[in-house]
Parts: sequence; C-alpha cells; structure tokens
Amino acid sequence: MRLSQVGLGRIIGFSDTLISCIERATRNPTFEFATKSDVALLTGGTLELMWWNLKHKGLLEGFPEYASHEAKAAEIRHFEMGIVPGLLQTREYAAAFALAAVRRGSITKDQAEERIEFLASRQRLLLERPSAPLLHVVLDEGSIHRTVGGAKVMRKQLQHIEELANRPNVTIQIAPYSLAEELPFTMMVTLLTMSDRAVLAYSECQLRGFLERGGDTARAWEKDYHQLQVEALSKGATLELLRKA
Repeated sequence: MRLSQVGLGRIIGFSDTLISCIERATRNPTFEFATKSDVALLTGGTLELMWWNLKHKGLLEGFPEYASHEAKAAEIRHFEMGIVPGLLQTREYAAAFALAAVRRGSITKDQAEERIEFLASRQRLLLERPSAPLLHVVLDEGSIHRTVGGAKVMRKQLQHIEELANRPNVTIQIAPYSLAEELPFTMMVTLLTMSDRAVLAYSECQLRGFLERGGDTARAWEKDYHQLQVEALSKGATLELLRKA
C-alpha cells in the first residue's frame, strides 16, 4: 500500500508532522500509533511488535527481531524441550515462569509483566487474526509432565493445548521419551517459512536468541525437523497422552 504522510495521518488520526518525526526517528511512536498503523498499512502486527522492542527491555536479547519476522510468516514450525512453548501458553502458565524469574532476581516485576503482555500480543496477532499462519509444534513429552504453577494451572494449560490442536491451522505432536537418542534436537528450534518460501531458523541460549536467515543451518534444521515430524506421535496419540496427563 502506498500512502503519503498526510494520507496515513487522515486514516489513523495523527498529524503528518508527527509521522514525519517518527519516520526520521526524532520521535518515538506510541502504542496507539503502532496498532492503528498496523491496521492501515496491513502489516499484520509488525509495527506493534517493533514498538515492544523499542519500549521494553525485559525481553530476551535477539527475540524481538525474531518476533518481527514471526509476525509475517506463512508457516511456523517449532520444537521445545521441557516446557510448553510461548505461543501455546496460558497466561497463568507464562506468569509462573515470569514470577519465578523475579524471585531469582533475574528480572524486575515490571519486566515480568512486560513479558506476559508481549506474549499476549504475539498470541493475539498470530493465532487470532483471520489470516493466521500454519502452526506446527512438536512438544517434548517432558513438557506435559512437568507441573508448572501447580496442578490447577497445569490442568488448564493441557486443556488449552488440546483446544488449539483442534484448530484447522494448528498441528501439535508429542515427541515421546521413547525417541531417546534419536531425538534430533537438544534445544528449542523454530523454523519460519516466509511468503516467498524463504526459511529462517531461530534458537536461544540462556542469554540471547539467534536468528539464521537461510543458509546451511536452516537447511540442516529443516531436514531434522522433517524427521522429527515422522517420528513424533500422531495427532490422535498426542491427544490421548495429553488427556492422560
């Protein structure tokens, strides 16, 4: 979409002078400006996520850059070790991890709340919009047996996973313990397929996230992920295991 500063300003209710300042980085956008611009420019929430990156420092270094690409992905494939990944988390489950980080002194209470709100924005932009991407998640079996936040929180979390698994654009599988040494990944891995079919690969360590734009790493991880899909439990077996848990 091609709009002048004046034209965009008329649509979103802000002056062209302010828009010019934001484009030249002499003024920071507000949350309202970012969200209204997303709607006007059909950017799928990218500007909102960029706002989170600009205004909030409680996020893992490198993750906001990944999130800006995630917002534009046509397909998201993800594997997680030991815990339920963010896009599938309930607010209570996410809060349990954030508050534990506060108790350890790793982050402040304000940063914990930022993480929770940012996650809620990601989930809304990716899972609730009309043109939601295809989402394929393989969960390590340990993630459904590790009780996070207490039994009540965990029960609600498992029920939420089951509900998501019944959406037409969502596929969830469990990698069972029996895979043992055949499990191809020992860390979390995400593959983003963009609209031009380019594949981006992302992973994290304790201190920061790392984004690979194509290349050998993305191709190798994609090959391993294909094998993981084959070896993981079917949808029916996955749901049965969830219900037992």
